[in-house]
Amino acid sequence: MLLRTDRGFNHNISSEITPLSVYAQRRDFLQRMAAAGWLAGGGVALAQSPVTRPGKLAPLNATVSALAGTQASDTPTPYKNASTYNNFYEFGTDKSDPAENAHTLKTRPWSVEIEGLVKKPGRFNIEDLLKLSAMEERIYRMRCVEGWSMVIPWVGYSLSELIKRVEPLGSAKYVEFITLADPKTMPYVGSRILSWPYTEGLRLDEAMNPLTMLSFGMYGEVLPNQNGAPVRLTVPWKYGFKSGKSIVKIRFTESQPATAWNKAAAHEYGFYSNVNPNVDHPRWSQASERRIGDGGILAKKVKTLMFNGYEAQVGQLYAGMDLTKNF
Repeated sequence: MLLRTDRGFNHNISSEITPLSVYAQRRDFLQRMAAAGWLAGGGVALAQSPVTRPGKLAPLNATVSALAGTQASDTPTPYKNASTYNNFYEFGTDKSDPAENAHTLKTRPWSVEIEGLVKKPGRFNIEDLLKLSAMEERIYRMRCVEGWSMVIPWVGYSLSELIKRVEPLGSAKYVEFITLADPKTMPYVGSRILSWPYTEGLRLDEAMNPLTMLSFGMYGEVLPNQNGAPVRLTVPWKYGFKSGKSIVKIRFTESQPATAWNKAAAHEYGFYSNVNPNVDHPRWSQASERRIGDGGILAKKVKTLMFNGYEAQVGQLYAGMDLTKNF
């Protein structure tokens, strides 16, 4: 059972925090159009993009990805919604808390340490990570366990580009992702809603799948703090909490790592957490969803797709597995 936080907040679980019906309301969709931008000092123009840059943060270089499944036909969620309705528990349990509180996060200097079962452990500065591979813009459907979803254009590259460079050992079977836990800049670190630091994990073959993305931006710009700046994971066929934010360490292990929500409530949040309309959460159905920014509680429910619509790209990873047990 999840406990009350020690800061006097009485939210217990994510499903009880700012219902979508209270928060979300209809807003105009962003117009799809070509956008051009420059990464400061980069000198390379942004390729043709299906979404408009909001013009709020520094632009990022990116070319539109040709990877299958990365150009969703759905209209992208308005930036205002995607950047103000978030789960980022280091900054609060209410969906609006991260956007209000994450200005305290310091994203420079920043580095990501690679450790564990690899031939080339070490530390990558964020500037080195930005240059590690060509940036792509990928439009992914993202699904939250509470029944809401978004369509977000992410900027980054496949995590496999980094993994290949550090050369995992043959004994490496899993990858663990560890988020910054700084009580000076993250007001909820130390609360009892979760154990800290926030950790997530993937099997190595999941991490190597081309869709698994190391993301540095969205909507053609660097990530807002509340969305996981300066670098986060994006795994579009899994529920959103699997995509760790503000990553500071990546560890390669032989054993399955313990993960934040699985430790908090294992009967509700499995290690895999694949989007699966046939496996309900213990307290609600996962068969349908509503899109953020598309009418709130009045929005028409749409059927949730197996693996969030990415079955063709990732279904083979789970061939022969009982997905009701390995949820």
